Amino acid sequence: MSRYLGIALGLVLCAFTGNAADDVAHAVEGTVKKTDSATKTVVVKSADGTEHTFHVLDRTAVHGAEESGKGAEETFHGLKEGSHVVVHYSTKGTEDTAEEIDHIGKGGMKATEGTVKGIDRGAKTLAVKTADGTEETFRLTEHAAKDAGKGMGEGAEKSGKVTVYYTEKGGQKVAHFFRKVF
Repeated sequence: MSRYLGIALGLVLCAFTGNAADDVAHAVEGTVKKTDSATKTVVVKSADGTEHTFHVLDRTAVHGAEESGKGAEETFHGLKEGSHVVVHYSTKGTEDTAEEIDHIGKGGMKATEGTVKGIDRGAKTLAVKTADGTEETFRLTEHAAKDAGKGMGEGAEKSGKVTVYYTEKGGQKVAHFFRKVF
């Protein structure tokens, strides 16, 4: 009996591990090619020409884009074709779901460049020294803290120069995305 219980627990653990591997967070930077409010999708074309289709849920956070005002009828979650964005997404099976979309181009988030002084993933902070010698500390979003060691922020903590895209909330600068300056 205990042998069957062990096998059953092993199968459950394998299924859980396999499912967790499908639900991994990623990020892609690109230009919005198409928005479709009927299917609740956004198509983003990355710099290498690859097109990514993301499902947008009601809980998907969109930063740096305005839904109200002139031209709101032409937008979906405040995004419109041609917007420069970073999409933080999860993949489950074959479906990519946008968890957060950061509008980083013209009319989007604020940006600053500088040299990384330190990244503290535990405290979720990024310290940057700007060209004028000022040191700024940014609070990192959950996605920015995770991306700091992978893809988007890769090498940034060692190499130095980065562009930080941020919003201001409650008097604090909140970094949603940063990338190494080449």
